[in-house]
Amino acid sequence: MRLINLGFGCLAAVALLAGCSNDGKLNNLAGSSEGPDEFAILPTKALSLPADLNQLPAPTPGGSNITDPTPLADAVATLGGNPAQLSARGVGAGDGGLISYAGRGGVTPGIRQVTATEDAEFRSRRGRRLLENIAKTNVYNRAYRGQTLDPWPTLEQYRRAGAQVPSAPPAPLK
Repeated sequence: MRLINLGFGCLAAVALLAGCSNDGKLNNLAGSSEGPDEFAILPTKALSLPADLNQLPAPTPGGSNITDPTPLADAVATLGGNPAQLSARGVGAGDGGLISYAGRGGVTPGIRQVTATEDAEFRSRRGRRLLENIAKTNVYNRAYRGQTLDPWPTLEQYRRAGAQVPSAPPAPLK
């Protein structure tokens, strides 16, 4: 009986291993070069003739065409949104007050470049170890470890003080 169970166990193991093989017959997920890629082909929109031919848009070489597919805009329209807002640039009318309030103390032009330069200088002063240079790893977290806020004690401190705080995932196990 034990020998029969061992035989079935071996047979099951062989069958499982055979299912993992890459013999090109079963479960071949790699694409072949036979035929077109059906996911790269998008249908164009239907052609339509406007009532007035003077309403035709001017040709834009290299630009978009009115029959080009616009899946994102189509999805927005289907869900009841305004597809024209996808190409809107600048600050929205509802955010003007927020932008002016945030800049009430003045705005430093080019602040992103300034902080990027200061960050690079700070990390270069901290130095990189030989293996980090060889492996080209990011030392950002190690460089700023002393300046980070531990969220879990801070969360508990705010809760003890009676502040309403949002729910948070449990603290990681140490």
